[in-house]
Amino acid sequence: MTKNRVQAITKAREAHQLNIRRTLEHRLEVARAKGDEKLISQLEAEMKYFS
Repeated sequence: MTKNRVQAITKAREAHQLNIRRTLEHRLEVARAKGDEKLISQLEAEMKYFS
């Protein structure tokens, strides 16, 4: 692969992971506001996986 293509793939992967983290953070915020302990623990586990 060319260097530019590798860089584009790397940037896309980083952007995707950032979007996943942002979505998880928002979902965690909402779950905490609702007091849904089961969902909070599930989302915290997902956050650890993606960190």
